Amino acid sequence: MLTSVYDLGPVEIATAVEMFLNHQDLAVEDSDTVAAALEQYRKKPPLRFSDCLVREVARKAGHLPLGTFDHQLSKLDGVQKL
Repeated sequence: MLTSVYDLGPVEIATAVEMFLNHQDLAVEDSDTVAAALEQYRKKPPLRFSDCLVREVARKAGHLPLGTFDHQLSKLDGVQKL
């Protein structure tokens, strides 16, 4: 959504997520998971942030390996292309 509608690139998206995480008046649910997803996203810019977040949620829940049909998402550790 941020890329297609607002034409934001990976750097701008990472900055926006980081601003939410560090905002003094906002509480981000499962902020440690979001921060881990952000770290993955910064390491692999071709991926979407949402893909990194899905992987981190699965990791935290103990559901790795994660199966996917998404070629890009399958490049992350702990994810297998079906």
